[in-house]
Amino acid sequence: MLSLLDDGETQFPADRVAERAGVSRRLVFHHFADMGQLRDIAIARRLDQLAARIVPLPAEGPRGERVAALVEQRARILEWITPARLTVLRLEDPSERVEFATRQVFDFARRRLAEVFAEELDRLPGDRRADLLNGLDAVTTWGAWYHWRSSGLDPAAARRTMETTVHALLAVTDGASRRGGP
Repeated sequence: MLSLLDDGETQFPADRVAERAGVSRRLVFHHFADMGQLRDIAIARRLDQLAARIVPLPAEGPRGERVAALVEQRARILEWITPARLTVLRLEDPSERVEFATRQVFDFARRRLAEVFAEELDRLPGDRRADLLNGLDAVTTWGAWYHWRSSGLDPAAARRTMETTVHALLAVTDGASRRGGP
């Protein structure tokens, strides 16, 4: 099923799954109660594979190094996850399990941003901090990546665009103090 997911399929008939897996249709149902369960397990497996691709990012050090590390990881993961993400978006009725797992990934990614750029975020008062984190979140997640890629940018150009945008957003903190700020 993962190979069908990678091909952008949103329907997973048992015959196609069995054919792709090289097993009988009967064997598919021997292991799974129904195709919905198999779909959920496949998507959960893909999210597990995603977690395995995440490496620790520097939370200290020069901004340029932190931005470069974040952008390299996000670009690599976002390019890899695109077929599965498109499939999830096309599902007519994603299960609670899929929605919960997706939300966990989004929340984790946002927390990661707050950790990596805590130095810059801490320079701003509460509302401004939240605004900057929202902006960083928007330009480093799949929606922005898909926009750049579907607009004709190759992965390297999309990565450079993400890096430039993150630097531009973080520049608002230059010279800012917790009380003042731009």
